[in-house]
Order: sequence, then C-alpha cells, then structure tokens
Amino acid sequence: MSIQILSPGPMTTVQDLGRFGGMRLGFSQGGAMDRVSLLTANRLLLNNDSEGCLEMTFSGVRAVFDADCVIALTGADMDWKINGEDVSRCRALEIHAGDELSGSAAKNGFRAYLGVAGGFDIKPFMGSYSTNIKCGVGGFEGRRLKANDVLPLRMERSALLYRYNRRCEPEEYPDAFTLRVVPGPQDDYFTEDGMRAFLSGEYTVTKEADRMGVRLDGPQIEAKDGVDIVSDGIAFGAVQIPASGKPIIMAADRQTVGGYAKIATVAGADMPLLAQAKPGARVRFAAVTQQEAERAYRRMMRRLDELEYNFMR
Repeated sequence: MSIQILSPGPMTTVQDLGRFGGMRLGFSQGGAMDRVSLLTANRLLLNNDSEGCLEMTFSGVRAVFDADCVIALTGADMDWKINGEDVSRCRALEIHAGDELSGSAAKNGFRAYLGVAGGFDIKPFMGSYSTNIKCGVGGFEGRRLKANDVLPLRMERSALLYRYNRRCEPEEYPDAFTLRVVPGPQDDYFTEDGMRAFLSGEYTVTKEADRMGVRLDGPQIEAKDGVDIVSDGIAFGAVQIPASGKPIIMAADRQTVGGYAKIATVAGADMPLLAQAKPGARVRFAAVTQQEAERAYRRMMRRLDELEYNFMR
C-alpha cells in the first residue's frame, strides 16, 4: 500500500510533533509548524497524536493511491479534489485504489496537512518522523518530496468502517491578527520607545518567512546598547531582534541557540495562527503574563479534546 506523489508542490515534507531530547546536542526540534492542524488530522483518523503527516506549504500535492484507505486534510484551504470532485477539509475521507488527490494554491491559510489512517510506513529518526532538511535525516529520505516519490502506508482495510464520516469544522485564517507574547527573556535590552514600537506597531510577514523563522517588516525596535548576547537557548516562538531592529519569530526548524536578544516569546496557543500566515499578512503583538499564556494553551488543548469527543457523536 502506498501513495505516489505526482506533483509535490513547492515545499512538502513529512512532519510530526517534533524531535525531543536532541536540542542539548545541537539538533533542532523540528515538527509541524501548525501543530493543531496536525493533531486534528491524526485525531480524525484515530491515529496516535505523534503520527507523521504531510505538511504542504502554499500549494497542495497531486498524488495517486494504490490501495483503499482513509485520509484527512486539515489546515489551509487548498481546494482539495478527489478525481476532480470537490472534497471537504476536516473530515475522514475514503480513498479507493487508483484515486487521485489534488490540491491547488492556498485560498485561505498557508499550510495544509494530509494524514493517512495508520500513518506512513517510514522509519523514525531519534524517535520522530519529522524531516530535518538541513541535516538530511528523518521523514522521507531526509528531504522535501519530489515527483514520483512513493510513500508506503501502514493502513489496514478493516479500519475503513469506523474511521469514515468523522468530521469537525474547518478553521478560517485571518489576514490580520494579534499574537499574545510574554516579554523576555532579554526585554531589558530595549528602550522604552523600542518596547512601545513592538507592542503598538503593525508588522507584515515577509517573503523570507520559512520553517526556520518568520521575518517581519515594520517599525524598528530600538535597543539600549546593541542586541548581541552570549548565545542561549531558543524556544519555539521566541522573538529575536537582530541588528536591523526588525523581529524574527523563531519557528519549528530554528537553531538550538542564538546570539541576538529576544524581546518576547509568542504564546504557544497562537503559534498555529502564525504558521498559517501568508507573506503580506499583518501582525500585532499584545503582552500577557506567563500564566495567561499557559491558560490559553490549556484552553486550546481542551478544545482539541472536545473535538475528539464530538467526532464520535
């Protein structure tokens, strides 16, 4: 059982929730940019939360299946079709041998996820299916997918009956939004005017945004005496301010340590929203406490648990 990639889109890789325990060795965490969409796909299919999915950026794949199976499509709206017929996001979909799945450029959002019931039959690296392109490991041969790649599947035919017809409401992604941030750990490196510019200004996602970091353009953030620090660890969502004074929000494939001051960290509950932002999207920041950010994350996870319950109704 397998899926053959006829057209891979500009950036399609296998991702999961990330590779843990390797950052102390200098190995990045990786994983899905939009973890909510990946979790939703896996829960629609009754997969483990950590199962690998295809993450597609900007445009979807065109692929053909050689066996009956069940899939789920979440995240960005890429106008999905099976054999030329429209199909919906955020539901379990039955696929038959010979069926062709195709997606176009994203109409809403920026990244989509394709999960398969049972998952892809690929070997994990350091306990994860996530692709690390820079190191050439994980995922499918450690690289982005290309035309004619064949990915084996683990799906069993008997799973079709109880996985079919599970669904939830698809997400819609705005072109302008506010990200909650916890100031620090080096917010004392910036002047009052610099902090004011950061928290009151409007920024734009640039074309340089990628899986390593989301570069923003907008008001320059003034430092007191430069932004160089002794390199320290970088969290998912850390907001670095380089010498240009323009923020970079560190993303899934970020380096493990960095030498620029970090003015704040984006709340984990808001990172999926950032992952779906196209170049040109407008971003503002709002300061919250660590406790508020933690409560927001717990609310997000509770909503996912409630979705899983609603799938069964």
